[in-house]
Amino acid sequence: MKKINYLAVVAMFFLCGMISFVTNLAAPIGNVWKYAMEGSNTAGMMGNMMNFLAYLVAGVPSGMLLSRIGYKKTSLVAIATGFTGVLIQFLSGKAGANGFTVYLTGAFVAGISMCLLNVVTNPMLNTLGGGGKRGNQLNMIGMTFNSITGTLTPLLVGMLIGEISKDTKMADVNLVLYIALAVFAATFFVLSFLNIQDPEAVKTDEKIPVFAPLKFRHCLFGVIGIFCYVGVEVGIPATMNLWLSATDGPLATAGVPGYVGIAGCVAATYWMMMIIGRTIGSAIGAKVSSRTMLMAAEGTAVILVILGMCSSSVMVKFPVFDGAKFAFTMQSIPLSAVFFVLCGLCTSVGFPCTFNLAVEGLGKYTNAATGLFMAMIVGGGLLPLAQGAVADAAGFMPAFIIPVAGFAYLFIYAAFLSRPTRTPEAK
Repeated sequence: MKKINYLAVVAMFFLCGMISFVTNLAAPIGNVWKYAMEGSNTAGMMGNMMNFLAYLVAGVPSGMLLSRIGYKKTSLVAIATGFTGVLIQFLSGKAGANGFTVYLTGAFVAGISMCLLNVVTNPMLNTLGGGGKRGNQLNMIGMTFNSITGTLTPLLVGMLIGEISKDTKMADVNLVLYIALAVFAATFFVLSFLNIQDPEAVKTDEKIPVFAPLKFRHCLFGVIGIFCYVGVEVGIPATMNLWLSATDGPLATAGVPGYVGIAGCVAATYWMMMIIGRTIGSAIGAKVSSRTMLMAAEGTAVILVILGMCSSSVMVKFPVFDGAKFAFTMQSIPLSAVFFVLCGLCTSVGFPCTFNLAVEGLGKYTNAATGLFMAMIVGGGLLPLAQGAVADAAGFMPAFIIPVAGFAYLFIYAAFLSRPTRTPEAK
């Protein structure tokens, strides 16, 4: 069994957490700008879209940068870029009439940082684990850290806002931006002193064409799978948060006090479900193949979303994660939200499973493939934006047909399209 560099593994786990914390700022902060832009759900999704649009722009260059300067330097560049992006978002609250444009710029810069961090963490953890089931297990643990920080973000923003109105300002969420800035600064300092060796398995002196990995069928369909996966993973809690926190939404209509905070807690519960799912995935990852895990998770998710779309008028009591008490409390929420929250158990394993299946047998093409995967994370911006547009045009429940389609594709990929076609040059 390959000896594992645990120090490098811990560093990658920590960076996994940073990715989710900063990325998940976009959806709850989008509520602030939604009402500043006359209640447009599409506007509320724009920060999220800019964050993920950065992946399309920076995905392939990120893979090239990784090959040129290595993992540690790429990580430091990513952290410095992330600090800058969050700082710009903070300054948007002081930019007056131009605030929304400044905020979108900051979200885009922060997205470049997250793209760079994803380029580092996913292949590094897979390689440190020696690939296969052990690599899958380390990716699952990394994604668990990712979900923990993703849970904290909507909780913090929801508690800071309380009840939203057109008078809510970016300054109301400054605390969470201060936290992000502090964590970036501390991480940069600590990582500067760590000795992280680049994995030899993905190094090559040969110049690999950007789209060369797409000649492998399982990689091509895996790239599409990453687009779909990130889109539904982000779109479900983001759209649910917009729905529950709307002034004419089910919580406000029912007279629930502090309904924006409750909506944030419900969204946080989705991410908490991802923690549970990834913890389970980490425990069984060395025994259950990525293919089997992905099929079971995405097939279940299709059923859950359809049930959610059909039950929006029913209110039930459900344990919701309350960050202030750091415990679950019973809240009255729509039954639809319960089904959408449970989807977190299914999305929890999607990224590492899809990634592992798509890079299997790629050898020297791994870095180039990683750049393509990062570019396709733009799905996390485009698909939720499409959900917001459908919600504006037809209502929130019809907008969830987009996650149904995404989950269905991932099931088909795992079942029929993910088996690699090996060639001697890929070994």
